[in-house]
Amino acid sequence: MSAEQRPRREVVTGVPRAAGRAPGHAHARSEITEHTTLGTTYVRSLMRSQLRAGLCALASLALLVGTLPLFFALPAAFDDGSPAPGAVVWAALGVAVHPLMWLTARWYVRRAERNERDFLGLVEGR
Repeated sequence: MSAEQRPRREVVTGVPRAAGRAPGHAHARSEITEHTTLGTTYVRSLMRSQLRAGLCALASLALLVGTLPLFFALPAAFDDGSPAPGAVVWAALGVAVHPLMWLTARWYVRRAERNERDFLGLVEGR
C-alpha cells in the first residue's frame, strides 16, 4: 500500500442479522429479572395462557360433575320397580366419570407443560 491509499474504515454496529444471537445471550430473561415492561408482558402472557388452560379444564369438569344430578334423577323418572336404573347411576359414577376426569387432567398437564415450553423457548430465543 502506498501512503496515498489508506485502508477503508468500517464501523461495526452490532451482530449481523443473519448470524442471530450469541448462544449465551438472554435478552428476554434479563427483561424478566429486571422487571421491565417487556418482562412483565412476557410473564403476563404466560399467566394468561395458563389461566385459559385452567379455566377450560375447570369448565369441562364442572360440566361433567354438573350433569351427575341428572343421572341421579334418571332412575326416579323411569322407576318401574326394577333395580336396573340404580346400576346406571353407579356405572356412570364408577366407569364413565373417572376416565373423563383423568383425560381432562392429562390434557391440562400437557397444555400447561406446552405453555411453559413455549415460554422458555421465547425467553431463551429458540
